[in-house]
Amino acid sequence: MSTHTSPIDEVVELLRELRLPHMRSAAPDLPAAAKVQRWDPAEAMRALLAEELAGRQASSVRARRKAAGFPTSKTFDAWDDTVSSIPAPTQRALRTLEWIDRHEN
Repeated sequence: MSTHTSPIDEVVELLRELRLPHMRSAAPDLPAAAKVQRWDPAEAMRALLAEELAGRQASSVRARRKAAGFPTSKTFDAWDDTVSSIPAPTQRALRTLEWIDRHEN
């Protein structure tokens, strides 16, 4: 590392070399957030690690959806109960996902 780079630039470069892209994207903003929040070093590290974990989990979901060949991504949040012909009690029961454990369609 060059002596002309800032410590955060060095951290970002190390994270790039370690292939930790989610931590790398969060690292530049972390020192300011840590200072404002008065985090101790362990809390700052926890925040970076949590960012990497969340990013990896999101990437994993995207990769699995792509591999499954699903045409679009749907969530319960996007579901409009009022437009469905399915009765409201049935919709609520389906949202619990209990039918999955029972191996039902």
